[in-house]
Amino acid sequence: MAASKILERARDQVSEYAGQTYTGFQDASRNCILTLKIEWGRLSSQKESAYAAAFILLLLSTAITYALRRRSLSKSASRPSTPTAPALEKAASSAPKSHGREWGKWIPSDFRMPKPDPYPDWSIEHTKPLPYRPFRYGPKYNVTMGLRTVKHVDWIELDNRYPRYHADKARRIRERGHKCCRTAPEAFDAAVELLEDLVDYLPARYPTLYRRTDVGIENLWSGESFDIVKRPLPEDPMQMCARLVQDDLALMLERPDSQYYLAAGAILLPGFWRLEDKYGMALSEIHTSGDVPQFKEKLEKGMLNFFRRLKPEEMVARNNYFLQVDDDLGWSWSIGSEDAPEVSWNTAEKDRAIEHHYFRSERQTLRRLPRTGAVVFTIRTYFHPITDISKEDYVPGRLASAVRSWGDDVSRYKGKDKYGDVLLEYLDKKHEEQVARGLDLSREDEVRAYPY
Repeated sequence: MAASKILERARDQVSEYAGQTYTGFQDASRNCILTLKIEWGRLSSQKESAYAAAFILLLLSTAITYALRRRSLSKSASRPSTPTAPALEKAASSAPKSHGREWGKWIPSDFRMPKPDPYPDWSIEHTKPLPYRPFRYGPKYNVTMGLRTVKHVDWIELDNRYPRYHADKARRIRERGHKCCRTAPEAFDAAVELLEDLVDYLPARYPTLYRRTDVGIENLWSGESFDIVKRPLPEDPMQMCARLVQDDLALMLERPDSQYYLAAGAILLPGFWRLEDKYGMALSEIHTSGDVPQFKEKLEKGMLNFFRRLKPEEMVARNNYFLQVDDDLGWSWSIGSEDAPEVSWNTAEKDRAIEHHYFRSERQTLRRLPRTGAVVFTIRTYFHPITDISKEDYVPGRLASAVRSWGDDVSRYKGKDKYGDVLLEYLDKKHEEQVARGLDLSREDEVRAYPY
């Protein structure tokens, strides 16, 4: 390849990277250096190399100068930040308002969740998990609830991983159901309301998997039938709910002190936390006991205000992500035994091979049940080997940038010290390979948008 053509190509790519400096000076510099490495290797003679090096170094210095100038002009050098609906989590400016009712006493609403259309072409064999990749480019990591509004039709997501989730849940119910599924007496009516909503929703949304019966619902794939009319119920109502979906589920009830408490749950595939540790806790205590970074400073007021304002007609979703260094969907044994008095990242093996690294992402929805007023969480976990998602265009570079953007508090919370070096080395390598084969970094926003 002639030196002039090489230089032209290098110039174009370096200019492109400079133009993307909103992703941060660090990412722009890394991409410029990567371009130098790739183009240097393509030069065919020592003479061309010397000539090209001088010119490319000039371009690199220009790009760095441009990046620094852009960064000084705008401190928002990152992709659009969460939340996508910031008004949803706005903190209250004064004492909480009861909206015309006593705290802890709900006035039933006549709202009913609309009947959903069938999921288009849904198949238990062929419908793949939605590709949630809810991480953003650095250099800044924003701590927010990250709420966005969603339609009721999209309440529950099922896919071809259903058989594994169904089997894992059934096994864990047999082994430790009394620890993972609980309903306080005050929450029984709310748990039954949730069960009734699922029995109405699922056959309409997934008619090839579920059929409505006179007394409940039938699973056409597993052959299970559920009678939700019989009293007493055959099992805990939250446990019955858990058998129907891939999600974990939790119910928060408001008490006279205006706080919301975890009064019922079916937490069978949590990965890193246990229902028995949080059961009965207030919303704030759930988060402070788990050392959620910057909860008091940035999240608590907005979260409490959101719970108090949430209406039955509304539904929101949020996504998060973690890294895990073992392959267990239900419980990440690398942080310790599920029955240990305390669990933490301190017990995890450091620098395990990349084949043991898994990307764990949650898609959570929140809505208020109209009859009882309880707020229901659905927590759907998506679980993939890092080696799989790194094959996707743009993912390794963006994930590497996101991990590097974590502050010390977020890094401790997510256990970065145990896997960061191995993970980042691998992601950088995969990103370089994508750039080397010609991936156009400037087109990423056209191809995928948050949270995908």
